[in-house]
Amino acid sequence: MGKIYLCIDLKTFYASVECVERNKDPFQTALVVADPSRGKGAICLAISPYLKKIGIKNRCRIYEIPEDIPYITALPRMKLYMKYAADIYAVYLKYIAKEDIHVYSIDEAFLDVTPYLELYKMSSRELCEKIIQDIYETTGICATAGIGTNLYLAKVALDITAKHTKEHIAYLDEELYRKSLWHHKPLHDFWQVGRGIESRLAKYGIEDMYDIAHIDERLLYKEFGVNAEYLIDHAYGREPTTMQDIKQYRSAHTSLSSNQILFEDYAYEDALLVMKEMVEMLVLELTEKHLVTNHISLRIGYSDDSYPSTGKSRKLSLRTASCTYLTDAFVTLFKEAVNKHYLIRSIGIGFQDVVDECRESYTLFDDIEEREEEKKLQNTLVEIKQKYGKNAVLKGMNLLDKATAKKRNALVGGHNAE
Repeated sequence: MGKIYLCIDLKTFYASVECVERNKDPFQTALVVADPSRGKGAICLAISPYLKKIGIKNRCRIYEIPEDIPYITALPRMKLYMKYAADIYAVYLKYIAKEDIHVYSIDEAFLDVTPYLELYKMSSRELCEKIIQDIYETTGICATAGIGTNLYLAKVALDITAKHTKEHIAYLDEELYRKSLWHHKPLHDFWQVGRGIESRLAKYGIEDMYDIAHIDERLLYKEFGVNAEYLIDHAYGREPTTMQDIKQYRSAHTSLSSNQILFEDYAYEDALLVMKEMVEMLVLELTEKHLVTNHISLRIGYSDDSYPSTGKSRKLSLRTASCTYLTDAFVTLFKEAVNKHYLIRSIGIGFQDVVDECRESYTLFDDIEEREEEKKLQNTLVEIKQKYGKNAVLKGMNLLDKATAKKRNALVGGHNAE
């Protein structure tokens, strides 16, 4: 018997939770999850299905909602959403063993139901409907699902096909996929095909999955390297990865990252300030976990896509968790990567090749005693923040007008948690 997977998505999850909490129907209620104190440019973390139905785009900014549309504003409450997600995971466990569940995100999960269809004497659709109904009865949250003969097809059935069915459930196997979606456009609707990949494919006149399946593979390997293999497999609806592969996967390299969408458009110097704050916070995470890194990366997004995103990464000459060293390295990277003539809206930083602090290294020019003092200070800061909160100790830069760390620290875990 072949594999059968479900990919279940909780419809506009955050907004649906807020509607349930208010005893309102999300399909009849105009509600957005956002923090207006950030200004009109604040992103709506979610909007209710009703607003989507009347043409409002998900993840829009507050100012993009027409003023003549009345709506409820709900402040983000991450702890509450996590509780609902845990309750829904408990529903999955009533039917499926944890070894056959992969939580893809807070509102989406893959389930390998292959061995359970015979056990329950149900078809895949019947079992899917039963789980979705149980989620609704338990939490009041509506879900939609894709059913597929591999993980990719289950996800595509969810993302593209299910929204056009009355039951919000769709099934795909390789034959149905080629028959119904080979000529589907745009390409970025497909899982793991972003707009960047779509534009690179357009250079060869490729507009749909059929084109990918029928072009000379050598062109794809020339353009994408080994990643062309995934595109070719997906063009035919193939996906060799199984749930067991996911459960057994162990990354050869560990990384830490932090991403921030700014409250408003930021000029070059103000964005540099925010990046320094982000580096300091991520360094303290390194310190807390007793890790060091020798590889950093930076990604910058510009206002309203006025300029293509830019970024750089760099191998460092030593493995360290020194805030001074890593901040200086990021400042250099920032100056090289950022186009200062355009306003900045998002910043992402990362530490790659993260390993245990026992592999820390030094250069001949390092003051070892100074480095040890800095390490003690960072450990002390970690202890204070763990005990008294992230805002217990702040630097002067955190109090500047355009700084964001103080406000962001207050979000997670509180009423306004993101």
